[in-house]
Amino acid sequence: MAEWNSSFKGFKVYLRLERSLSENTVEAYLRDVNRLFEYTETLGGKNPDLVSTDDLKKFIIWINELGMLAPTQARVLSGIKAFYKFLILENLTKNDPASLLESPKLARKLPDTLSIIDINNLIAAIDLSKAEGMRNKAMLEVLYGCGLRVSELTNLKISNLYLNIDFIKVTGKGDKERLVPIGSEAIKYLNIYMDEQRVHLKIKPGKEDYVFLNRRGAPLSRVMVFIIIKDLAEKIGLKKSISPHTFRHSFATHLIEGGADLRAVQEMLGHESITTTEIYTHLDRDFLRDTIIQFHPRS
Repeated sequence: MAEWNSSFKGFKVYLRLERSLSENTVEAYLRDVNRLFEYTETLGGKNPDLVSTDDLKKFIIWINELGMLAPTQARVLSGIKAFYKFLILENLTKNDPASLLESPKLARKLPDTLSIIDINNLIAAIDLSKAEGMRNKAMLEVLYGCGLRVSELTNLKISNLYLNIDFIKVTGKGDKERLVPIGSEAIKYLNIYMDEQRVHLKIKPGKEDYVFLNRRGAPLSRVMVFIIIKDLAEKIGLKKSISPHTFRHSFATHLIEGGADLRAVQEMLGHESITTTEIYTHLDRDFLRDTIIQFHPRS
C-alpha cells in the first residue's frame, strides 16, 4: 500500500508539472490507476513494479466485466500506460508491463452539430430583459464565433482581447496559447456586455481580468455554461442533445462546408494533429453527398 501511495503522489506531480495536463485529466488518470490498485488488492496485493502484462490483461477483462464500454476501457488503459512510463522515468520499475497491451478498437463517432438556423434560434431565445441576458448572448456569440472549448471560454481574459485587430488570445490544452480570429457579431455583443452589464458587477478581488462573470462577480463555471445551453435548447424545443462542445463542432463543420482550408481550421481549433481536424471532412462529405442527391438532375 505504501508503494502505491508514494507512486500516486509522484505520478500526480509528474502529470501536472512535466506533462502540463489539466486538473480534470490529472484526476481522470489518477482514478484509472486507482482502479488498477483496487484490482491488485483482489489478488492479495501487489506492488506496482511487480504487476505483469498478464495481470494487466486480466485487469482489462475485469473492468470489461464491470460493464465499462470500449471508450472508457481505452481511456483507463491510456492512464495505466502513462503511469508505467512515469515509473520507468523515475527508475521505480525496470519493466513496462503496459507496453504490449493494445487498446480496444473504437468506432470513430462523428460529433453532433447544429445548423446555422438552430444556432440563430438558440441565441434569439435568450431573454435580454434579464440581468444575465447580454452576458449569455455575448458568451454564445464568442463560443460559436471562435470555436472555443468551454474551458477556454470560462478562462478568457480581458487582457487577451485584441478586438481592434479582430483577434482574441486563448489558452488551450497543455497551457498552449493561440490567437483566434473573432467576428464582428461576437465583438459587437462582447462590447455591449462589457460596457453596459459587466461594469455594474461587484467583482471578486483577483478576478477582475475574467471576461464572463456570474452575478457574484466570480468567473462563470463550466457547469453553468452547460446549464445555460441546455435551458435554451429546452426553451426552443430542440430535440438534439447538445453541450458547449456542440458549438465548437458546428463552428468547424460550417467553416469546412464553406470551403475553409483544413490547416486554417486546425490552427483556429488548436488541434495538435491535423488528423483530429480531419473528422470534419467526413461531415463535409455527408454535406456534399446530400447536396448532390438534392440538386443533381440525374439523382
